[in-house]
Amino acid sequence: MTSKQRSYLKSMASNLDTIFQIGKGGITDELCFQLNNALEARELIKIKILESCPCSVKDAASEIAEAIGAEVVQTIGMKIVLFKVSSNEKNRKIDLSKIR
Repeated sequence: MTSKQRSYLKSMASNLDTIFQIGKGGITDELCFQLNNALEARELIKIKILESCPCSVKDAASEIAEAIGAEVVQTIGMKIVLFKVSSNEKNRKIDLSKIR
């Protein structure tokens, strides 16, 4: 992902609501499954890490991204923004191929 593509996704994410929160339960297989499903439907999601989460924001971001094959767009404060191109053609809303 180029810096321009990342910048474009950050600007899109600024208007997004947080749809997941990760707390004391940490990162589980069930959470990764749900995050993957959300990314399939939306392609870009925002996650909040609560104070009770056993791992840091950056560690959580890299662990989730690796587990579900997503890209970490940014970590800012206690929030993570993830992007993954949907495998379903109907759900593809974000086209990064035009941004270089």
